[in-house]
Amino acid sequence: MNPRRFVVRVFAMARKEWMHLGRDRATVLFALGMPVILLVLFGYAVSFDIDHIPTVLVDEDWTPESRSLASHFSSGATFELVATVGSAREVERLFREGHAKVGLVIPKGYGRELARGNGRVQLLVDASDNMTASSVLSYASRFNVWKNHELLRVHFGNRADLIEVRGRALYNPAIRSVVFLVPGLIAMIQSMMAVILTALTVAREWERGSMEQLFATPVGRLEIVLGKLLPYFGVAMAQLLLVLALATWVFGVPIRGSMVALLGISTLFLLATLSQGLFISVMARNQMVATQAAAVSSMLPSMLLSGFVLPIENMPRPLQIMTNIVPARHFVHALRAIMLRDADLSVLGRDAFALVVFALVMLVLATRRFPRRLA
Repeated sequence: MNPRRFVVRVFAMARKEWMHLGRDRATVLFALGMPVILLVLFGYAVSFDIDHIPTVLVDEDWTPESRSLASHFSSGATFELVATVGSAREVERLFREGHAKVGLVIPKGYGRELARGNGRVQLLVDASDNMTASSVLSYASRFNVWKNHELLRVHFGNRADLIEVRGRALYNPAIRSVVFLVPGLIAMIQSMMAVILTALTVAREWERGSMEQLFATPVGRLEIVLGKLLPYFGVAMAQLLLVLALATWVFGVPIRGSMVALLGISTLFLLATLSQGLFISVMARNQMVATQAAAVSSMLPSMLLSGFVLPIENMPRPLQIMTNIVPARHFVHALRAIMLRDADLSVLGRDAFALVVFALVMLVLATRRFPRRLA
């Protein structure tokens, strides 16, 4: 094989594909606009931050101590006091009607018992929403520790400070879920968009009847596959830069690591997913079938098996092994390592190797399955 002739044919195929892509403005708008829409929608809709939980107060004591407790409990943004009722039964009624999620019940005699060192209150939580319930119970536990510490300080002075734990959250000081979720969203969106874009290329040629023209040329199968890959790699890279800019500008997600490392691992990921789409396109020969196969094979694995939302460590062992063949799993890990923790290249070696292997396997399969004659 003449290397120079090979390169010329690849770029000729790429130029032809780029001209077709340039005429199809709807595809270009879809390719550049859809990632932005998806990132904004998912970025604002998917959140683990629990704020403004509707809360009901039952104060049967009506003492300065009970009012102080209720005031401190609802002083932040976590709980929003929506009603004050007379009994716990009324709290349950509001739960059933969907008007409240939490009820704080301060029993009669709370102030008197508190002075004796035995103050007790009841926290009612609507656990039909288990995520909210878990967050409420966690907050209540922290609030209990803080309140006890304050009471010890009042009664015993500095002797209450024998042990003091000061926590410091690294890489995400405000503990905002969007900082954790947006890198995963980028991986999921890019995986889906890249696979869908290239899944239509060869299938479109079959449906339009232009495949015969390719067979009449001396261009080889690998040259056709690479020529069709290159223009969409440029589009996919433009998508990625657009969503990265949106992530930092709109959602405040930092990029603490090297841009060279970020672009390098992104290149490997895009080559892997674009090659997957080409393989689907070669096998399908129909745009509708190719679109459906691309959506299912890219969106579901990247959402469920990448660590985007569900921790891989909590999955059954067979599923943990299966995640190694999902490109989004390695890209999610690499994005969070680079953007949030400023990880060095040694941390990215395993992810880069997995993406290279996946891309090569997909390219080989797409090339071998590409026909050189009409069936």
